[in-house]
Amino acid sequence: MTTTPFQVTTPRLTIPVGPDDHTSGPAGAPVSMVEYGDFQCPYCAMAHTILQDLLRLRRETVRYTFRHFPLTNVHPYADLAAEVAEAAAVRGAFWPMRDWLFANQSGINPRRLMVGVEHLGLPSAEVGDEVGAHLYLDRVRRDLVGGVRSGVGGTPTFFVNGVRHDGGYSLDDLLEAVDRAAEATTSAPHRGGHTL
Repeated sequence: MTTTPFQVTTPRLTIPVGPDDHTSGPAGAPVSMVEYGDFQCPYCAMAHTILQDLLRLRRETVRYTFRHFPLTNVHPYADLAAEVAEAAAVRGAFWPMRDWLFANQSGINPRRLMVGVEHLGLPSAEVGDEVGAHLYLDRVRRDLVGGVRSGVGGTPTFFVNGVRHDGGYSLDDLLEAVDRAAEATTSAPHRGGHTL
């Protein structure tokens, strides 16, 4: 009987970051960090605060992308919150809505979501109609499916330069992952021709 050695491979991001993603940070940053998150997930809310510190400390190093991964089996309004964030995105307010959702996470329900929309000065009747018609649900589902294909099983899940980060998400853990990825990027051998 022959046996093959068991190989453990770290899951990779299957859908590259593109123009439809919600991204912040310099385009040429050496580190790309992608988060799959859920607006009702308390761990995502904790990570949100940590990420704000990380992005402030590594402003020139990290290009950050947020993707939706609503866990509707445990968070009944996660889909709805993601759709509201997408409605805000169409109006140039994704990041402020994201901040509001995490700051007001404990009371999220359909009525409270409209309070957030009004708080940001967005047209609540329009947003309510769009979300009621699930205009942005396909966009949310696309993120979710991409996450599943990339090996996301819970939230938050981070990918650093395309590789799933399986460590913790304390500030120290994430700084170490980012710095290691930045160092690997800058010390990678140049693939161009040789000069004399």
